[in-house]
Amino acid sequence: MTTAPAELLTVPEVMVRLKLGRSKVYDLIRSRRLTSITIGRSRRIPADAVRDFIVHEIEEAA
Repeated sequence: MTTAPAELLTVPEVMVRLKLGRSKVYDLIRSRRLTSITIGRSRRIPADAVRDFIVHEIEEAA
């Protein structure tokens, strides 16, 4: 049985989903609060990593 591949998002797509600016998204990536991968010269963020980030932030705020 195979699993569906993770959806990979671009930085601009993550910016829209999180309603954050480009610098803040890159800050989150640099600080390892948001997981990303590099493919060639392109940075991609798994959709699961965005969901995990949101859940973690909600738990921290509670």
